Formats: sequence, structure tokens, C-alpha cells
Amino acid sequence: MVSNHTRIVDRALTRLKLRQLRLLVAVGQHGNIQHAARDLGISQPAATKMIQDLELDFEVQLFERTNRGVVPTVFGEALIRHGKLIFAQVSNAAQELDDLNEGNSGRIVVGTLLAASPTLLPRAIKRLFQDRPKVAIKIVEGTNEALIPALRSGEIDMIVGRLPSHRHRSNIQQEKFFDERVMVVTGNAHPLAKVANVTFEQLMPFGWILPPVETTLRRQTDQYFVKQGQYLPATVIESVSYLTNRALLRSHDFIGLLPTHVAALDVEAGLLTRIDWDVPFGGRPVGVSHRGESSLSPAGSAFLAALRDVANGR
Repeated sequence: MVSNHTRIVDRALTRLKLRQLRLLVAVGQHGNIQHAARDLGISQPAATKMIQDLELDFEVQLFERTNRGVVPTVFGEALIRHGKLIFAQVSNAAQELDDLNEGNSGRIVVGTLLAASPTLLPRAIKRLFQDRPKVAIKIVEGTNEALIPALRSGEIDMIVGRLPSHRHRSNIQQEKFFDERVMVVTGNAHPLAKVANVTFEQLMPFGWILPPVETTLRRQTDQYFVKQGQYLPATVIESVSYLTNRALLRSHDFIGLLPTHVAALDVEAGLLTRIDWDVPFGGRPVGVSHRGESSLSPAGSAFLAALRDVANGR
């Protein structure tokens, strides 16, 4: 007896066309069949029939019609998500062929969080260039909230930084490199810059530069503040831009909460000062997230190996 999964796979391989997937993705983006059809240069009746044919082939309803247009069902969302991944892989294949034609040795798109930017990532890139001097690398900085969807859709190959929490882990493989802690830093002229054994009460009058609310570190920070008598800072600046944060710390009496590896270089160089207060929260594993090693190109696999070497001190 042929299983339902086998039947769906057979239908996808024999009947599904890239043009149909393009239409599904476009309808999902616009929420309107007419607008999606116009993008693809086809008539609305033709687009409607393409969707109906898909629904008949797969025996599911892909969209629900509302007064404002159409909304994907759970089946439609699943097929759209996989369609985006297919198109990303086609684009990556074309880009890799173009790179090889131009004499490059592959292309990698790496998402990065703050914890990986100053040391781990640059050292791994240097290691990679030793073996693949013509590799093309694109770095995309952001938070897990923005980077994980791009990883799942194939827009980026891997994410290097603090590993995401449980709610981000479906269909993602993770590898831990080390545990990261955070430190409190200020500009060198801050009133607490040279004070020993600083207490949290001494930090309370100042404004804080914190990561965005969707990050794990921010949630840990807010939970700690609540436990300290529902403490609310006088000023909060949300920023993942390290250059901006450093400039603000050096020019204002702000308190900065940063991963140790991020701030350590500037502290050693005398550009920032570490406040003598042990942060009682914020420890998180740092590593790499990807869709599985089989999803990586040869250049991506080489970069993953370089990350492992650097993380292990080799």
C-alpha cells in the first residue's frame, strides 16, 4: 500500500512546477491573487486555476478567501515556506556557479550576533582565506529573531553567536563552542569607572544601553530588574550597533551591558572601562546554527571547520 507521504512526493516530483511555487509565494506576500498574477505576468483566472490544480493534486486547501483577499492555510504556509527555501537554493546554486566561473572558490552568507563579531568570526574568516583565498563572504548582522527566519529560508547559510533559545530550534542544528558571560562597561570618565566593589544600587541612577526586547539577554536583564524592586532605568537605549554603543558610552554617563568577548578588546585598549560589578545573569552558550551539514556548500563546510578550529584554539 502506497503511503500518503509517498503519494505526495510523487505528485510533487511529477506535477509541481516552479511557476506554481512562484505564484504561491507571491500570493502569500500580497494576500491577493490579482496582484500576485500581475507580478508573474499572467491573468487572474489563470492564477486561480493554478492554485485550484495544486489543491486538487495535494488534496488540501492552500488559501482561505476573506473580505480583504486570501490568507494561507497551514498547508499553504508550509508549501510557501518550502517554496522560498527552494528558490533560495536555486539562487545559491546560480551564485556558486557564477563565482566558480569568475574564479572564486565559493560563497558563504553568515549571520552574526554581537557575541561572535570581534573575535571568533574574524579569526575563522582569516583561517578560511588561508585555504580559499578567493572565497566570497557576506556578513549579515542582527538578532536571532531576524536571522533565524533567514536561515530557515536559505537566505543565509549559518549563524554564529549566542545560540537561540528553545523556541527557535526547530529544524535547526546547533553546535556549542564556549560559554559567554556579560560585563558592565562605561566610558573612562564615568563616575563609577574607578570605584571598587560597585553595588547595583550605585548603578541605578544612570541610563542603560541594552539589547532589544526580543533577545534572551534583554529578557534576563528585565527579569533581574523586576527582582530589584521593580527597577526601571531613567533612560534605556536599545541597540545592537556596537559602534554606536561605544560612542554613546564614551560621551555620556550610560551603563553598557555587553558580552565579555565583545567589550574586552576595547577595555584592554583603554577605550572603555569595566565596572567592578559581577553581572549575576546573562551567561549563554556561543556557537553556530545551521540547517544541517548536508545543506552546506563546500565553502560553507570549510568555514564551519574553520570556526571549530578557532573555537578549539587550533
